[in-house]
Amino acid sequence: MNLTDRQKREIDYHQKFADSHKHILKQPFSYEVATSERRRWQNAYWQMYTFLRKQNLKNRNVLIVGCGFGEDALRLAKMGANVYAFDLSQDLLDIARELSLREKLNIDFRRLTAENLDYDSDFFDCVIVRDILHHVEVKRAMSEICRVSKNSAIFVLDEVYTHSLLDKIRNLSFVKKRIYPKLQNFIYQGNVYITEDERKLCQSDLFFIKKFLSDIRIKFFYLFVGRVIPSKYDLLDKLDRLIFMAMGPIGYLFAGRILIFAKINK
Repeated sequence: MNLTDRQKREIDYHQKFADSHKHILKQPFSYEVATSERRRWQNAYWQMYTFLRKQNLKNRNVLIVGCGFGEDALRLAKMGANVYAFDLSQDLLDIARELSLREKLNIDFRRLTAENLDYDSDFFDCVIVRDILHHVEVKRAMSEICRVSKNSAIFVLDEVYTHSLLDKIRNLSFVKKRIYPKLQNFIYQGNVYITEDERKLCQSDLFFIKKFLSDIRIKFFYLFVGRVIPSKYDLLDKLDRLIFMAMGPIGYLFAGRILIFAKINK
């Protein structure tokens, strides 16, 4: 693979990340978000699966972009989909493969970059993009996703997001050096997962992504959650979500996460 310096740094980071998470191979795997009848309407990830559960994905070709440890690949395979999943990190893929073998699920795992896929054109019925576009070159990745997808394929995106105005505030010297490190430690509880080159999606990224889509539905999440408070407080999660529901179309100015349901438009 002809890798950029950015991609090499991502690989180095995820080698250490995988080493510190091998314990998940000894733990039972949870399918709850995909199978439970009790739904967490305030949570973007649960909302994503609430949507996916309503789609007829059995025996359909589903692509997981940047699969990591393979959680979504396993859950979609359990739902009956023909799952194809890729990641840049071989270390993450090794754990994902071992999990799938343990769970007796047949998943096509490959080591690829999001900017250069080796799948056939017009192949996928559904593409799931979760917490990966902010690690890659958005324009090249979206072009490849569009190429390998069928026209009107289901497209689901769940990504961290910050409007450029808020990002400017976050990058003020005082905020970046004094406030943000303390908030980061409080929010992530010492379990920080932020690579050197990742950048949250902004409104210009969102504008570009929408060029490839039709029948678009967007939901905004996390005004305070994930920014000044951890996401483990259920009541605060619900309050945060209700605020965005009341904001309506101006929510994009303040959101910390976006959830998109759409169709590929070719």
